[in-house]
Amino acid sequence: MPDNYFARYLPFLIHILLAGGIATAIITLSWLIGQRKPTRAKMSPYESGMAPVGDARGRFSVKFYLVAMLFILFDVEAVFLYPWAIILRDLKHFGLWEMFVYIGIVLVGFFYVWKKGVLDWGPDAMRRGGRL
Repeated sequence: MPDNYFARYLPFLIHILLAGGIATAIITLSWLIGQRKPTRAKMSPYESGMAPVGDARGRFSVKFYLVAMLFILFDVEAVFLYPWAIILRDLKHFGLWEMFVYIGIVLVGFFYVWKKGVLDWGPDAMRRGGRL
């Protein structure tokens, strides 16, 4: 064991300095050697390959946020299926029935959201006034 406690961190420090030096060198060389020929196309704002139309501060529909929250909610609920599947043999029948109850509750929530029309994004849903 080295006498100096910080000597153990020397390889880490060398790694950080080397990585930072390489990153700085690449960016500097790109700035020095790279071509800069501004054209009208290069200077125009780019958004999804389409020409920008309207104000950038336009409001999103509330449905956008609802779908985002629902995605996170159901995604987190789906994460609980993995550890359950790993220990299923240890849980035996109790674990199987417990997961059926869990999936049932998740499906009730999913069908409620589906019935309310939160997942309908087509023009027909907008004309019907699809709301939550």
